[in-house]
Amino acid sequence: MTTTTTTATEPVLARGPVAAPPSAARIARARAALELRLYLRARQALVFSFFYPIIMLVIFGSIDMGGDVAGGVTYVQYFTAGIAATGIILNTFQQLGIRIAGERDAGELARLQALGTPAISYLAGKAAQVLVTTVSQLALLVVVARFAFDVPFPVDAAHWLTFGWVTLLGTLAGTALGFAVSLLPKSAKNADTIIVPIALVLQFFSGVFFVYSDLPGWMQTIASIFPLKWLTQGMRSVFLPDAAASAEVAGGWEHGRTALILAAWVVVGIIVCARRFRWRRVS
Repeated sequence: MTTTTTTATEPVLARGPVAAPPSAARIARARAALELRLYLRARQALVFSFFYPIIMLVIFGSIDMGGDVAGGVTYVQYFTAGIAATGIILNTFQQLGIRIAGERDAGELARLQALGTPAISYLAGKAAQVLVTTVSQLALLVVVARFAFDVPFPVDAAHWLTFGWVTLLGTLAGTALGFAVSLLPKSAKNADTIIVPIALVLQFFSGVFFVYSDLPGWMQTIASIFPLKWLTQGMRSVFLPDAAASAEVAGGWEHGRTALILAAWVVVGIIVCARRFRWRRVS
């Protein structure tokens, strides 16, 4: 007797090729666009980082400060250089440090990690956003300074080139340090109280509101450790006449030293961030 066995066969479903996950670069581009939209919606960030230098320029430029600060250099011309440097630090170091600390405290970074967002994509998106906003801010500041207060544009291609590399290195240094300083606050509540005073004190020590060479020696020593002093000096070499270099503490603009110190701070910030960056807050 022969037994016939019927085997049920399951239908084979045709499967197309599985889509590859998006690359880190593609995620970074998407993050950059999102970060820019979020920044433009954040009124506090717009007032205290983007428009702050322009507001301060209008205030101090409208006050009669009593003549030139040096041979042929008006106070508003000197101040423009300092507040341009300040804008870079506020857009990068201060704004990034506070926002990243807040996002970590709110659990937003943990959610991004759960979705598989690479840390490099998240950080690159932030960096792209601050680069766009910093360049836009400086463009607006230069135009206001020129047409409202007669501060000359950079006089030639060499000065524009200096403007470019000082801005780029300053933005990179401030961004890297913003990532690093975001690790200090234990929560979003104390991010402002930790980060803002650092940026504010350095403005007074670095030749933003006062002529740097007139400051006490101990202030100059402290300021020379940090990027803002070198940013202000680099910006003075852009907006002030070449003859003003002799009034600097070192008797010159020190472009090589400026580039070296700003680059060193970029490296320091990257190393700290690479070793200590975390997605979740510390309890």
